[in-house]
Amino acid sequence: MFDPPKPLLTLSDKAADHVRALVEKGGDGVIGIRVSVKTAGCSGMKYQVDYAHDKKPFEDAITQKGVTVLVDPAAVMFIIGSEMDWSDDKFASGFTFNNPNETARCGCGESFSVA
Repeated sequence: MFDPPKPLLTLSDKAADHVRALVEKGGDGVIGIRVSVKTAGCSGMKYQVDYAHDKKPFEDAITQKGVTVLVDPAAVMFIIGSEMDWSDDKFASGFTFNNPNETARCGCGESFSVA
């Protein structure tokens, strides 16, 4: 037997609600959000979330809970199997990623690394 493949990215209900709100506020032509990974921080990489106005070549489109999240092809190997969530507390709010591939995270939580 083989294990079924991991989903590329799943969204919590809170994350889907915030994606929906962002798309509604984003103006004409916004079709969803784009998740990418960039080099930054003390651990090496940082998640980046932007408005998406179109689907770029080779991007994966994830449609869940009525919203669309596009994943930059360069980010796939770093985030496969992750859950995107929304965190809201006294000091900060934003998207968070529960990523089983992370091997380290900086103390402030802004950046991560994978082996």
